[in-house]
Amino acid sequence: MIQIHGLHKSFGGKPVLSGVDLAVGQGESLCVIGQSGTGKSVLLKCILGLTTPEAGRILWRGSPLDQATRPDFLARFGMLFQGAALFDSLTVWQNVAFRLRQRMPDVQARAIAIEKLGRVGLGPETADLMPAELSGGMAKRAGLARAIADDPAVIFFDEPTTGLDPIRARRINGLIRGIVTETGATAITITHDMDSVRAIGDRVALLQDGRIAWEGPVPAMDRAAPLAGFLGNTPSL
Repeated sequence: MIQIHGLHKSFGGKPVLSGVDLAVGQGESLCVIGQSGTGKSVLLKCILGLTTPEAGRILWRGSPLDQATRPDFLARFGMLFQGAALFDSLTVWQNVAFRLRQRMPDVQARAIAIEKLGRVGLGPETADLMPAELSGGMAKRAGLARAIADDPAVIFFDEPTTGLDPIRARRINGLIRGIVTETGATAITITHDMDSVRAIGDRVALLQDGRIAWEGPVPAMDRAAPLAGFLGNTPSL
């Protein structure tokens, strides 16, 4: 689904990405880990077109991700932001149906929003609440409902459990894993939480010094020498 070849990006003359090579297949769940400041978010922004790399290629379904192919890509992706990033002036259902309302009547968009809210464990009574009335866990679920509202082919998760207590974090991880499995969507997750990696990921990639230092299936990471420092006695990166 997505291939990255030799990606380079720097800011102020300081290299952040120094030749990243990475690929994620259809229906695969890839977790990208690494210390803070190693370029995980920059990598995501390059894929989404929010920042332009100096060198390298990004392919979408085998074709260069450029002006010709980006509209199709943008129409087929969903994203769960780190802080849920709900619009505070819109109700929950309007947030979930934000993209849908651009091409269908509100009655239809609301029905789909309520269905997706139910998929993440939020009842129809939450549809007309404002984001300020939601707890942190509920807001994250509403953000997840928005991410899947348009049945995307690719879903990006940016630190999906940040700010949640362990119990709520496990629930979110379980929801994400279930949604990825049921929909067959391709997933790319940026996370510091190794519990999330084990729960969500099929494969994990370590971003270090601007390159992918190690990648492989999640069950193999406990035996990977480059990951020893991350997997010692700390629950997260």
